[in-house]
Amino acid sequence: MQIRDLPYPDPGVPDVRSGPRFLLWLFRMQVTGQAKSLGWGAMHMGSVALVPAVVGLALKAVVAGSGRGLLEAGALLAVIAVTVTTGDTMTHRTSITNWITAAARVQQLLARRTAALGATLTQRVAAGEVVAVSTGDIEKIGWCVESASRFSAALVTTVGVCVGLVFYEPQLGVLVSAGMVVLAVTVLPLLPRATRRADLQREKAGRATELAADTVAGLRVLRGIGGEELFLTRYRRASQEVRRAAVRTARMWALIEAVQVALPGLLLVAVVWHGTRLALDGRIGVGELVTVYGAVTFLLFPLRLFQEFAMAYSFSRPSARRAVRVLGLRRGSGDAGVEARGEAEDQGGVEGEAGDEGTAGATGVAGEGAGTAAEPPGTGDMLCRDLYDPVTGLLAPAGQLTAVVCGDPEAAGRLADRLGGHAPEHDGSASVLLGGMPLDDMPLASARSAVLVQDKDPVLLSGTLRELLDVPGSGAVPDERALEAAQCGDVLDALKQASPGASDGDPLDASVTERGRSLSGGQRQRLALARSLVADPPVLVLDEPTSAVDAHTEARIARSLRRVREGRTTVVFTSSPLMLDQAERVALVRGSEVLAAGPHRELLRTHAGYRSVVTRETEQIEPAEQTGQTGEPGGAAEGRGAGAGVGTAAEASDAAAGAAGAAGSGGAGSGAATAPGHSPVLEGRTKLAQREGAERT
Repeated sequence: MQIRDLPYPDPGVPDVRSGPRFLLWLFRMQVTGQAKSLGWGAMHMGSVALVPAVVGLALKAVVAGSGRGLLEAGALLAVIAVTVTTGDTMTHRTSITNWITAAARVQQLLARRTAALGATLTQRVAAGEVVAVSTGDIEKIGWCVESASRFSAALVTTVGVCVGLVFYEPQLGVLVSAGMVVLAVTVLPLLPRATRRADLQREKAGRATELAADTVAGLRVLRGIGGEELFLTRYRRASQEVRRAAVRTARMWALIEAVQVALPGLLLVAVVWHGTRLALDGRIGVGELVTVYGAVTFLLFPLRLFQEFAMAYSFSRPSARRAVRVLGLRRGSGDAGVEARGEAEDQGGVEGEAGDEGTAGATGVAGEGAGTAAEPPGTGDMLCRDLYDPVTGLLAPAGQLTAVVCGDPEAAGRLADRLGGHAPEHDGSASVLLGGMPLDDMPLASARSAVLVQDKDPVLLSGTLRELLDVPGSGAVPDERALEAAQCGDVLDALKQASPGASDGDPLDASVTERGRSLSGGQRQRLALARSLVADPPVLVLDEPTSAVDAHTEARIARSLRRVREGRTTVVFTSSPLMLDQAERVALVRGSEVLAAGPHRELLRTHAGYRSVVTRETEQIEPAEQTGQTGEPGGAAEGRGAGAGVGTAAEASDAAAGAAGAAGSGGAGSGAATAPGHSPVLEGRTKLAQREGAERT
């Protein structure tokens, strides 16, 4: 594999049982490149090793007064110069190729694993660790692969030179061979300690960086509460810890460098001293002494390569462990996008017991299709397939807008991830069913194209708005229609003002900053909703898509969402009456079961638990108290407070269910109306709802 041929058509299936096994798998996958590097490296070092022998021949020719011998020695040196140059160039070329291709292979494996796991990756592994693996750790793993190719050439050459010296001059040859073994193993005990210190330094540096980033991000708040000095003190402390860790690491590496310089020097002194005594005794000639001296000097070069490989392996082993920890993660019960497709889980008994009227209907649907799934459904088939969660009994009928009310936002987020096949861990529970087929057992591409989950904190990538909306989709929802449905008119104006080049042109050419930091929370939510509508998946799961949007805009979005998604399955996690009133079916989920299901207005009348979640009701209200206020709390702004106020006003009216829908289409910010039958209990609850909304904003 050459660099120009990257990326790999198939990077292979890695051995993720341990870090060393992963490194060994990488070597096996690049055996051709390693063999090339070994050949060129042996040619280069072997040529360099011949230089002392040729110099010894030249000295003998000078002593003997042989011009022919001197000429032959000069010709040999010229040939050696060519082979050394060629071998060195090609060794460097092949070694760097091995480095880059190994790093690219690991990068591709990480990218595929990240795509396979989706949103669950950062739930199971810290985002910082994923970044560290895909940057610094990949470099260390590539360094190990690259140094291994030069280490193998150095090993072959060193063994050959030592064997040659033993035959050429046995006494000095044995001394040199024993000294090389001692030098090669002397540094090894020091490397693990140096590696641990380096890892500790990196860990402390990472903590200091996180603290600095948090301080900068929250600088405005810190100034408001006078906390700058406190965080500055914390950062100073963290910075000093990094400095001390760096000094300890530097001391260890200085010791290793000192050993690498001192011990080879001692070996060279010992060889020269013993060789000089042999020469004075007449047992060897001057030429033999010069040859042995030159060979020892040469052997110091491969010795450095031995120590470099030991350092590279010592550094890459923890990096390989971290890479294996990410690559070893699996999606649900199987990952058909990367691994061989496993056997489907037995879904017998998945349906469980019916808990409510909605649960009973869901059980019948799931049981009807559970045994019919054999092939992944196509896009057209997915439009006619229900989405069913056998754990909670939640059913999202095909082609309908289903709203899900959860009292716990965290539980709602986990359930939304489950519906999309992004469960944090496969704990043995049954998979979500799409038309009776387990979502975890579908090929990854089919599952991702079938169900799209937009979480409550969506990420906006930097670039132009056109690039942000350039997502795979059916093409049925143009960008303009999606932006209009998500009520993004003011967002386009804000982006055009922030992008001078797009002020007079197409608003889709306006730039979106990283994560949309220049936009408000409600504006980011609406852009993310527009992106999801453009994708137009058969099943769309939205987790609190309007939690930061004002009541006026939320009412329009609710109506537009139902219109744009007509005929396609949509699941919205929300407790906003404005959104709930537009849903064709509402399910109340608490814990791990569906407590109630039906139309929004009917549930408001008949189910006290549902009413308490939607309207924030804290105590029972007498009918006489419910006639005192028909307006909505004033000051509705970009936040959840307006939505909360609408729900309270709707419940306070005589016809609670009907008023919820009316409040959705009515105006926000009309002020709190005062009536003769004004209730202080209702007023207090309204203020409570307003405070909750302000806190969420």
